[in-house]
Parts: sequence; structure tokens; C-alpha cells
Amino acid sequence: MLNDVSDLSPSRARTGVLLAPVAGALLLSGCSAQPISQSSPVIESKLAPHTTSTDNSARPVPDNDESSSVDKLTAEVVATHPFSEDSFTQGLEVTPDGELLVGTGQTGESRIYRAKVRNHEVEASAELEDTQFGEGITQAGDHVWQLTWKDGVAIKRDPKTLQETGRAPYDGEGWGLCAFEDTMFMSDGSAQLQRLNPESFDDKASPVEVTLDGSPVDKINELECVTDRQGERHVFANVWFSTDILRIDPESGHVTGIVDASGLDNNADPRDSDNVLNGIAYDPSLDLYYLTGKRWPDLYEVRFEPAS
Repeated sequence: MLNDVSDLSPSRARTGVLLAPVAGALLLSGCSAQPISQSSPVIESKLAPHTTSTDNSARPVPDNDESSSVDKLTAEVVATHPFSEDSFTQGLEVTPDGELLVGTGQTGESRIYRAKVRNHEVEASAELEDTQFGEGITQAGDHVWQLTWKDGVAIKRDPKTLQETGRAPYDGEGWGLCAFEDTMFMSDGSAQLQRLNPESFDDKASPVEVTLDGSPVDKINELECVTDRQGERHVFANVWFSTDILRIDPESGHVTGIVDASGLDNNADPRDSDNVLNGIAYDPSLDLYYLTGKRWPDLYEVRFEPAS
């Protein structure tokens, strides 16, 4: 998900908004000729007290110290494929047919499309209304859901044509979305993951709080629900303005692993600090992941390996 640092109005102020010094540094870096410097990895500083969705404070992830019990992983690049530098990527998945499903944001530019992995040839596409800001997407059974940022509506779509077939309301903001067969998870930029019915979009159970070594972690953004080859379920999550990806236990909310993706080249326009890592897709047939970012021209095919 989020969005655009240039629009930090009071109505937009939330847990995803950076502290003023950090935001200033990011905006300066976006105007330099150097590659974009994303925010420090989530594991480089201690967590601040928990904030609410109306708080302006940033939440870094705790130090990567020896006392932490989480697995330390790295994104090992297997191959690089072309992607769309026009896509403000908010959601990324691999369809059952092995194609990419991509959801994009920005008012007046938001859309959802299916594309080939290797050459990014678009197979189907649908645009949102001009006033809507697109967010996370997921395929849940025989339909696709697409979030909107502040409209409070999820759009239900046909997985082949991507045409709208229905809508469902929800409270608050929509950021990331992913689905297992029986449960969907939705992020809103806080430390909470909503648990939803994949068919109706109704609340299914109470939210789970994402915690790392006992402390809440917010700015949870794009999500990917993964059932690995051992049958274990994980939710992988981007953290807004971080190069770390969290592996989360969907039952407890505990962070069980942190993937360091700082080694991926961000070849997006360095003048725009919004062009950060955002997009995780798992291909179960190959047991690998695809990673990209907002307006990134590259899609990275990676494996998550133990850090050395």
C-alpha cells in the first residue's frame, strides 16, 4: 500500500506517516541524484510505544540483536524480469495459472491487471474510478478482491476479465490484503491484521496484532499469504518505507522471521521518495517469491535463504 509522502494532511496522518526529521530526510533523498535511500531496515532501532491509526509517529522494528528469537533471512536473487515503471504497485500475487496479478494506486491512475511473469505482457486490465486510490489485491477462490485506500470499499472482480462483480464495505483504511482458503487478512497501516471471510468480506474473527519480540510493529503494508511445502502458514508483509519483509504467524501475530531485501537494486526514479519496496508474490509451483516496488522497472525472482 501506502501511498504518497507529499500528501501528509491531518486527515492522512496515521501510523504510516514518518516523524518529521525522517520524512524530511526521505524527501531530500528523493531530490538527490543518488539512488533512493529507503528508511532504515525495521530491525535497526527499538520500537517506540504503540501508536494508534491517528498518531503521526513512526514505528521502526527492533534491533537485529543476538537476543531476538526471529529467523534472519535474506532475499537471494535467482532472476530479474521486466516490470512496469508506470505501476505504483500496491498489491502483487501469482494467479493459479502462473500469471502476475498487480494492483496499483494513485488517484486517477489506479488499476488492476494480469501480466506474464517473464515479459510483463498484460493479459487483462481494469481501471478504478478516477476518485479512487487502489490498494491491496488478492485472489480468493473464484473471485478477486481489491481494496481502496480511504473509500471504505472493497471491489469484487472476476479473476479472468477483472471486471467488477460486486462491492463490500469496511471501516478505516485499506492497505494490504491476502487470502488463505478459509481466511483473508487485511492491513490498515497499524499493527493490526483484520481477519475476514473470503467470500463476503465480513469480519470473521477478532484482529491479530503483529508483534516482534513482544512489541507491536505498525506500518504493515502489502501482504502475501503463504502455505509452504511443509504445510505451515505464514503471512509475509512489507513494512512501509522499509527494506525488511516480516514473516508473521497468522494465528498469533508473532513475527517469526525477517527477510533483509536491502540488496535488491531500486532502479526507480530517484527523484521520488515514494518509489519504495512494495510487492510480495509467492509461486507455490516453483517455491519462490517475486518482489518489486512502486514504479520499479524490475521484478526480482528470489528465494528466502538463511542469512549468513
